Amino acid sequence: MGLLSRQEAVSCAGGGCRHTRVSSGEGAGPARGWGGGAGLGAASAGPSLRGGGGTTRNCRRCGAAAGAMPPPKDVVKIAIQMVGAIPQLIELQQTKPLASVLKDVCDAWSLPNAERYALQYADGRQTYITESNRRDIKNGSILRLTTSPDQEAEQLYIGIQSKNADVKTDSLKKLASLSQDVTFAQEFISRNGLKQIYSIVEEGNDTGEMLAHTLKAFTELMEHDFVSWENLSTVFIKKIVSYVNMNAVDASIQQLSLSILENMVPTSRLLFEVVKKEVTLDRLLTHLQATNAQLQLKAMALLIALLLSTTDAERRDMMDYLRQKNIRQFIHKEQRDLLQSLRQTAFESEGEVPASAFSTERRRSLCAKEFRKLGFMNNSNPAEDLRRAPPGLLALDNMVYFSRNTPNAYSRFILENSSREDKHECPFARSSIQLTLILCEILHIGEPCSETAQAFYPMFFGQDHFFEELFCICIQLVNKTWKEMRATQEDFDKVMQVVREQITRTLSLKPTSLELFKTRVNALNYSEILKLRQTERLHQEETLAVPVLELREKLKPELLELIRQQRLLHLCEGTLFRKISSRRRQDKLWYCRLSPNHKVLHYGDVEEGVQSPPIESLTEKIPVADMKMLLVGKECPHTKEKSSGKQNKDVLELAFSIVHDVEEYCLNFVAPTRYEFCLWTDGLNVLLGKEMTSERTQTDLDVLLSMELKLRLLDLENISIPDDPPPIPKPPSNLNFCYDFSHAEQ
Repeated sequence: MGLLSRQEAVSCAGGGCRHTRVSSGEGAGPARGWGGGAGLGAASAGPSLRGGGGTTRNCRRCGAAAGAMPPPKDVVKIAIQMVGAIPQLIELQQTKPLASVLKDVCDAWSLPNAERYALQYADGRQTYITESNRRDIKNGSILRLTTSPDQEAEQLYIGIQSKNADVKTDSLKKLASLSQDVTFAQEFISRNGLKQIYSIVEEGNDTGEMLAHTLKAFTELMEHDFVSWENLSTVFIKKIVSYVNMNAVDASIQQLSLSILENMVPTSRLLFEVVKKEVTLDRLLTHLQATNAQLQLKAMALLIALLLSTTDAERRDMMDYLRQKNIRQFIHKEQRDLLQSLRQTAFESEGEVPASAFSTERRRSLCAKEFRKLGFMNNSNPAEDLRRAPPGLLALDNMVYFSRNTPNAYSRFILENSSREDKHECPFARSSIQLTLILCEILHIGEPCSETAQAFYPMFFGQDHFFEELFCICIQLVNKTWKEMRATQEDFDKVMQVVREQITRTLSLKPTSLELFKTRVNALNYSEILKLRQTERLHQEETLAVPVLELREKLKPELLELIRQQRLLHLCEGTLFRKISSRRRQDKLWYCRLSPNHKVLHYGDVEEGVQSPPIESLTEKIPVADMKMLLVGKECPHTKEKSSGKQNKDVLELAFSIVHDVEEYCLNFVAPTRYEFCLWTDGLNVLLGKEMTSERTQTDLDVLLSMELKLRLLDLENISIPDDPPPIPKPPSNLNFCYDFSHAEQ
């Protein structure tokens, strides 16, 4: 639609298609409409949009004329691809048997033996089309003609038995991919394919790529629940256990093996006993010490599965053993040591009795009290305060650096605030976490490098630990500003806003060294900030004369449209979300993005570490035309489930849902940040034809209006603008000064 001018969008009731109507002679570029089909009621190609004609044009997507009658409910317009052939664009009759549809498609390409072929989604998970799932096909879907599941299963069944290692490995790799499809899995299992998988594992000594594909295929096949886990042989189970217990084996194989055992344990008491006996708790603790996060996760999942499958007495015994081994040390040891060093540096001076000398209860009480004085929100478990990312553990590293490299300043900060009233003390830990986040945002830490950025700070290169040294200066600035503002706990956000402004204004002066930065930022005290704000406010009010205010109102619609386009562009780029589920697996991620033509929301599961998956890999779709409304906060169905107060509050602030098709069906989101929440809710409101309501919209509008007004009024600098336009002078008494051109022509 971007190639056309004077367009008008009209909705197609059949499948959410957005038709385009063009006025006479206004078209530009060739039509990308539907071509001829293959004898299945294919839509004829629409007329060219190269200009002229002055008639209503056909839709680029479905071939229907704009304003035409919608297609019948049992007809969907789709494309069918095949390698080396021109795609067919057809109207699929949903009441027609799938075998007959395949026969017509094959006949159009002159392919014999239609029973050897099947239709499959071309994008995403590439699920086979069957009579049971064909109703899920939407208008505009792209399918692919491929080998039927039974033929594919037969070929791979033979391929995995090949004596050629390359052929066998390739077959197992393809098997691992296709086994996600339930139709294929059923065909492969019916050929006794699992027996061959068992043989490869039981008889093979390979621990490389071939084994990894084998275990992946086995896991996918078992997910469909066609075969009971109790049918596994003891030899197979012990082989899987051996991969877990090996030291010299690829981490991907150990992850898959741990996952297989985790699924196996809950199915029967016998399997639980086998796994419990063969995989010792000490071995699982070894995996928990690994640097590979996924391996740690799978080991923890198996440990939890074992604990859930035990009797109460067995569980007590296992927990006692784990406590003896101090299981938490493998997960939180380093983090806990750093937190304790902060506490000890501040409160345990030489000659004092350390907290470790007291009883357990007394020690906990004393540590909790001291962590509260350090400014942690959760003084019983201060590690909880560091869950927010960013800044995450970077804030802890900064605090430890400050305490170790400037111990006098650190002790002075803590002790000075410990002696104040509770409401007037500046919380060191909370301030440090927020300050680290502010510095990350100002300096764009954690963001990709920009080729267009202009900011350059030479002082960055004058220190080995620049960021930590900058933090040490700024955290002392926080304490100084806190005292100048005579702040209380309720003023925390206001103080941090002032500190952000102090840092930003000082950096704009481009100091050449940290010492110069320290001097200038400390000189920019709270009183100076107030004076600067007052001066800027007066200057702004002077510029906002009546004509300027009128100009401001005229600019608003144009800038709001710019914000709308930015929101839609952000939706097209997509965002990674975490799944909110009551199931025991919480490591699932999913991605959602808007199609470039703004007609379809694509979403689907993704693996850990995938940042921006291609739109073709996202299997699920929601046509924008099917979206009914947007719900936020407490209105969302996934926020009504009971949970802890703090967690529920966090979810409420970031939750939104799309209601589509019928009101009972929702796609639920929990945004990773407030920023993403604002951009997504704004973008979805734009797609629904509603106003953007997030606080970010007003902020962006104010910034754009300010910039645009400054540009428009650039030539009027130092010129006062009157509130009222100057009066129009009276007409002259005569017009004799006008030159008469008619005499010159004669």
